[in-house]
Amino acid sequence: MNHIIRTPVRVRHETRLRVVQVAHVEPISPEMRRITFAGAALDGFVSAGADDHVKLFFPAPGQEQPVMPTATLGEVKPIARDYTPRRFDPVRRELTIEFVLHGEGPAATWASQAVPGQVLGVGGPKGSFLIPDNYDTYVLAGDACALPAIARFLEEMRPGARALVLIEVADGREERHLPTAANAKIRWLHRDGKPAGTPDLLHAALRNLSLPKGETHAWLAGEIETVSRLRSYLIEEEGLPRAQIRAAGYWRHGAPGAHSRLED
Repeated sequence: MNHIIRTPVRVRHETRLRVVQVAHVEPISPEMRRITFAGAALDGFVSAGADDHVKLFFPAPGQEQPVMPTATLGEVKPIARDYTPRRFDPVRRELTIEFVLHGEGPAATWASQAVPGQVLGVGGPKGSFLIPDNYDTYVLAGDACALPAIARFLEEMRPGARALVLIEVADGREERHLPTAANAKIRWLHRDGKPAGTPDLLHAALRNLSLPKGETHAWLAGEIETVSRLRSYLIEEEGLPRAQIRAAGYWRHGAPGAHSRLED
């Protein structure tokens, strides 16, 4: 049997800073809002990977314009957070971002009151990481902050691809239809009053997942310590090669703005 070589591809993009305007605001669930931005500044915007991230720059308290990065010392420090481009329409020049409305951070606070006409800054994405589409199985696991990327993965998967999906959310009201041509089995995990980032739900669900024979790629994202635990389980107990796992911490308890790739 010939061994199939599966090599991820890294694509670099021109890094640009843009100021965009809110065009549409759509409540998806009690804890999630979909906000679409538009403007001529989005000419040339590129997002090739489902888990790309952009920097969003928010207005300082009491201000209407976003604080953008500058090379000048002594300027007000930008208020920035990382987000997944959920969808980009190059014809309409519209960028859609989905915001989780938990906590009192600058991003959730801004998104909860956003209305058409308000402006925000966007930087990136700097690049994309393209996962081969010929794995036998894909495991996607994460919490609500990972849901936009998971939804985009499913939307962009090749028809018939096998996907096993675990998504931790607050409760049943956060569930939604995730369009896909893949052969996807999606399991929603409800916290039902437990705090976000509770590690036991995803860890227990992953342990109970029977990985089919063949080559598997796992994508994990969410609270940093939880994702680290999931990654360790797949490596140490399932024997999944590190090269077949892409894991990212999108946030950390008590550390505003934390975002890191888990590698060794």
